[in-house]
Amino acid sequence: MKSILTNIDNKIVTLTLNRPEVFNSFNREMALLLQNELDAAEKNPEVRAIVITGSGKAFCAGQDLKEVTSPELNPGFKKILEEHYNPIISRIRNIEKPIIGAINGVAAGAGANIALACDVVIASENANFIQAFSKIGLIPDSAGTFFLPRLIGFQKASALMMLGDKVSAQEAEKLGMVYKVVATESFSEEVNNIVSTLANMPTKALGLTKRLLNQSMQNSLEEQLNLESKLQIEAAQSEDYAEGVDAFVNKRKPEFKGK
Repeated sequence: MKSILTNIDNKIVTLTLNRPEVFNSFNREMALLLQNELDAAEKNPEVRAIVITGSGKAFCAGQDLKEVTSPELNPGFKKILEEHYNPIISRIRNIEKPIIGAINGVAAGAGANIALACDVVIASENANFIQAFSKIGLIPDSAGTFFLPRLIGFQKASALMMLGDKVSAQEAEKLGMVYKVVATESFSEEVNNIVSTLANMPTKALGLTKRLLNQSMQNSLEEQLNLESKLQIEAAQSEDYAEGVDAFVNKRKPEFKGK
């Protein structure tokens, strides 16, 4: 059984972490396969939105500890970080298509931080988020120390990382960790509605917006203003801009092509 399930439908690729027997925790095979599937989605011009979700009751419980405690299987933390998680986070942030984290259950450790790196995070009401690293004497990785303080503030992030508290979906929404919490029975439908909306929007503009948000993490105000000017000019040269203006003027619904 494949550790990543891939489904492409109506301009959307859904990547499902598929090791439900271990709460979709990562081993080397799954980490490398996820990278390959993200690369394929980036290169496919028919794909205009990407969903990452989990099978079964969990989104992702982080690293499979059986792998790191096995003398035969353990790749070592250097490989795990430099070849597994760091490349996954880089892809999520640098692919200029919207990536939606559909958090269907527990997201712990690296699983929680992969969720936080997504562009739009939608959580089922029974999901929860745990910075579980301190419980076993490790430090947060997978860019958790980068994104979480920016999302919820330094003090709260510090406490959650040191204490390892479980954060419910509802609390995560209040803190600003996720965009929206959805009832379990309507979770799939709401995810599909949001992703379908994004897949039919001007993909070029969304990608440039994502690039701007990434750069805003390090730019000065002047640098960001200059980059906005540069990328706005680029956006204004797109087919989608011409279509959006024409549709607005003629009072019709735009049909964006993502170009």
